[in-house]
Amino acid sequence: MRSRVWWRTTAAVLCGLLVAGCGDGGGSGDGDQAGPADDKSATGDYPVTVTDCLGAKATFSKAPERIVTSNASSLELLLRLGAGDNVIGTGFPPGKGTLPGELDAQARQVKVLGQSVIPKEKLLGSGADLYIDTFASMNMGGGMGDAPTEEEFKAAGIKHIYLKSTACAAQNQRPVTDLSAVEADITSLGAVTGTSAKAKELVDGMKKKVDAVRKAVGRTAEGERPTYFFFDYDAGTKQPTVVCDRQVANAVITLAGARNVFADCDGDYQQVGWEDVISRNPDWIQLGVRDRGSEAANEKAFDEARKWLKSHPATKGLKAVKEGHFLRIGSERTTIAGVENADTVREIAKALYPGKVG
Repeated sequence: MRSRVWWRTTAAVLCGLLVAGCGDGGGSGDGDQAGPADDKSATGDYPVTVTDCLGAKATFSKAPERIVTSNASSLELLLRLGAGDNVIGTGFPPGKGTLPGELDAQARQVKVLGQSVIPKEKLLGSGADLYIDTFASMNMGGGMGDAPTEEEFKAAGIKHIYLKSTACAAQNQRPVTDLSAVEADITSLGAVTGTSAKAKELVDGMKKKVDAVRKAVGRTAEGERPTYFFFDYDAGTKQPTVVCDRQVANAVITLAGARNVFADCDGDYQQVGWEDVISRNPDWIQLGVRDRGSEAANEKAFDEARKWLKSHPATKGLKAVKEGHFLRIGSERTTIAGVENADTVREIAKALYPGKVG
């Protein structure tokens, strides 16, 4: 593992809970599988009601004023929605430079309540009126550390809601092939925080980018689509960790007109052997590197990942390696549900279909 892997500071299973998608596998990303807020949310009116993965409801009579986020995924969405001033704390803070531009500066101002999972006592005593949970800690077995019970949240005056695009992996029964769950989360958060207009702007922007790619490459026959391997360099090279069909990266790859070579494994992440990668011999490889905090440091990490693939006996003979078909696209924007998933769809498609995608 590398030093700037900000969200792998606990057990490896964490990454699945952080970034597994919940899309319905439909085509356009227009689905409502993530359960957006009720109809009143469209105008920003209150009360607004949202549900969790099990159908439990949380109703808001006004916008929350003191929000705690469980990790950088929900924090980033709130910052993009313009609700960042109401965030009083977070767990799993983003590494410096992980978020783009002004968002990074804003994120630096948010109090860190935990470098990983926020301790139970600190969360309950934070003074929050809303906790946005990115983890599957909904009494569904396992959970994230010693999480408060719903009764404890209620006693502390904290409403507890989930990002369904990241927290519902345990219940998702179908491959994730679109961004509908991410878009629905943005819509729901916009309704809850009174920023529905901004949420619509963000979702419309995502749809526009993805629709343009679909128009350009969508008619490409499945068998003619390039095969694609997301090389999670920061997960370690001894045994590769691959993204499976329930991970949002599977949707990003699919929407870009490629075929995830590990789309046949059910779940979000899985460890495989290099012989499995060799047998699938991908046409393209994404160098999965997490943000190091600067462009120079990122380029150095991409160079290291590329050098490893070109020199290692198990990978130097791969088609993508021999042809130099590498994509230098950051891991976070590919594997963490968010607005930049749509940008990654376009960036991958531009590389794989030169001249077709603007």
